[in-house]
Amino acid sequence: MPRTIVIGDVHGCANELTELLSKLAVVPSDQVVFVGDLVARGPDSRGVLRLVRELSALAVRGNHEERLLAARAATLRGEAWPKIGKSHAALARELDETEWTQLEALPLSLELEGHALRVVHAGVVPGRAWEDQDPWMVTHMRSLLDDGTPSDRWGPPWGAVYRGPPHIVFGHNAQRAPQLHAHATGIDTACVYGGALTALVLEASEPVPAVEARALRLVSVPARAVYSDYGRELPGA
Repeated sequence: MPRTIVIGDVHGCANELTELLSKLAVVPSDQVVFVGDLVARGPDSRGVLRLVRELSALAVRGNHEERLLAARAATLRGEAWPKIGKSHAALARELDETEWTQLEALPLSLELEGHALRVVHAGVVPGRAWEDQDPWMVTHMRSLLDDGTPSDRWGPPWGAVYRGPPHIVFGHNAQRAPQLHAHATGIDTACVYGGALTALVLEASEPVPAVEARALRLVSVPARAVYSDYGRELPGA
């Protein structure tokens, strides 16, 4: 039976992605989906993009893709690049037209109706209709302040108070362990920071299981190195 395989933030870790796909024994009938941040900070962003194309995989746009696309837009307007950092600037100079087209096509969200779930990069504000969500927060938020205001800082996770539907699968908020909430699942397990690359595996048309059973549907491979020290203070470290 075909499966849906949702993979956390890869961040250019092409070797780990290859290992995870092998461990999962992915076949052409499987639908592979990525939560964004395919690129940047890791060693082989272009290799990751190539693998995504070869898989005919789906992916949403992450904040790191947005940084690159901002630089691209400035170039096309004949303007100076925004402040994006040396590694992003180097990558922006390397990408070819096929890769830019691939990044530009990434949507803000994906609806996997057979599983009653939505894939986004970072999060949603609980209690707010999808059409009223702030696109910047969808790709950047991590937590909720005491008054319920969404924030891109580490703090109380939004997923803990989100009640759905749909179930949300997300990345961005890098942790050493997956976030397993009643109605949301965070699978950025900090591969580029020396953690692991994690996938949520669902059978055809299967709803996302409850927390205890869901933990058994997660498959991970360890990072081969610490490629960036940005996450050295990650929660759970």
